[in-house]
This record gives sequence, structure tokens and C-alpha cells, in this order.
Amino acid sequence: MNALNLPAALIERLHDAYGERVGEVLRGYETARPVTFRVNPCKTTRQEVADRLNERHISFSQPEWYEDAFVLCGGGEDCLIGTPPYERGEIYLQSLSSMLPPIVLSPRAGETILDMTAAPGGKTTQMAALSGGKALITACERDAIRYERLCFNLRRQGAERVSALHTDALTLNDGLKFDKILLDAPCTGSGTIAPGSRVRFSDAYLSKCAALQKKLIAKALRLLKPGGMLVYSTCSVLPEENDDAAAYAVSLGARALPVQLPVGIPLLPSRQRTVCVCPDELYEGFYIAAFIK
Repeated sequence: MNALNLPAALIERLHDAYGERVGEVLRGYETARPVTFRVNPCKTTRQEVADRLNERHISFSQPEWYEDAFVLCGGGEDCLIGTPPYERGEIYLQSLSSMLPPIVLSPRAGETILDMTAAPGGKTTQMAALSGGKALITACERDAIRYERLCFNLRRQGAERVSALHTDALTLNDGLKFDKILLDAPCTGSGTIAPGSRVRFSDAYLSKCAALQKKLIAKALRLLKPGGMLVYSTCSVLPEENDDAAAYAVSLGARALPVQLPVGIPLLPSRQRTVCVCPDELYEGFYIAAFIK
């Protein structure tokens, strides 16, 4: 079963990780997921957005676990791009799975928060919204083009208390300390494969990603205040980038916190207290772990 012509090395890794359940992952890859987005409560309300969709005869549903999330029932991104709510930053196109890490982090007003690899800014602006625009967020992005995209989205979403830095988070001064850190780490993207996507995968690429992830985890723990919270996430379903990274964080002295997702979100086996979302018709593959220093 390999309708997407996936690299043999990836298929082998999936078999090693999930055995008989590998078919679930492959079927998830082969499913075209609907367009999803979230409302920006700093600029509008859920009801106003729902009214605008109804006026345009756009059908939608909303997952019970997040009131600001919308799922289009048919229609592509062109139904939203260019519309006033989109242009005014009242909505943000984002996968359901990628909305989960900021919810786990649970930003609060007045907290100092670091987003270590922030572009294009979906999770950054979501954290700002979850805090009512009152968390003090520092968002790092090392790539110049992606940094400009991050700044554009911060302006459009009205995330006024976010400080964007064009820098590699690994170079931050260890004297800086944060209450909470989101590390949505660069990864192979093995959870986001879908029909039409370009799959880049090799054992060498996986090893490179895993090495960088551990460097970022070690840096995050140095930047975290004692008692502070780190949320680590990837859009991967491979243990080398997920459970192995969580084990590394624990080896550095972090204490794992239990991550619990709402009933109904499909899960794959993962290390105790972590979650790995299985790709399906609604969700991309995603991994989330949380720690306290």
C-alpha cells in the first residue's frame, strides 16, 4: 500500500514504529483534508465569522474541543482568501493539528513566552489570541523570507505584544528567561503528507532533524525559568523526532507533564504522557510533549 510513491526508507521507518497499524498512517496520507481555520478573537467573534460564511453560502462545522476552529464542508482556500475577514486578519488558515500545541501551552496574560521557531506565525498569533493579547511573546525566526512572512502575519492579526526577532533561537543569550516556551521544532514533516505533496525524506535527513531538535530542546531548557513549562511539538509521526526527543528532555532533568487531548482525536502509540496524532481525514500527524523545568 503506497499509492503516493513514498520513499522506501520512510515506509520502513513507519513499519518499525507502528507494525500492523502502519495502514492507518498510509490511509491518512492518502486522504485529502478539508480547509480549516481559526477565528482571531482579538479582532472579531465566532458568531460574526459564522454569519459571514452563511451569507456566502459556505457550509462549515466546528470541532467541539475548540470554539474558534472552523472546518469548511466542501470548497477550497479560495472561498476565504481575498474575503474581508481574511484580509483584515479576522481569520487564519491553519490545520486542526497545529492548533493543539498552543492550547496545551495555555498562554496567560502577563506571561513571558518564547516561540523558538515561529514563522509563519500561526501558533504565535494563536498564543497571542489565547492570552487575550496580553502575553509577552518573543518570536524567533532565522530565515529572512520566513521572518518577513512572520512579521506580516503578526501585523495582520493585530498581535501587538509580540516581539519578532530575525535570529536563530540557538543564539539567544542564556540569561534570558521565560515562563513558557513553545518549540514547534523543524522536522521531516512525516505527519503532513497528503495527495499532491512533495515528500522529502531520507535517513540522513531524519538524523539531521533529530540532531537539531535535541539542540533546540537543550537550549529551551536553559532559557526556561525554574518551574516553567516547555511544549515540544513536531508535524512528524516518527519516534526518532518525537519519543526520542522527549526522552532526551527528561535526561536533561525536565519532568514530563501529561498531555491529554479531547476524545475523538485519532492517536498513535507514543511515550507515556505524550500524544501522537494519527493522520486521517481531518487531522495531520502531529506530536506533542510537555515538560516542567
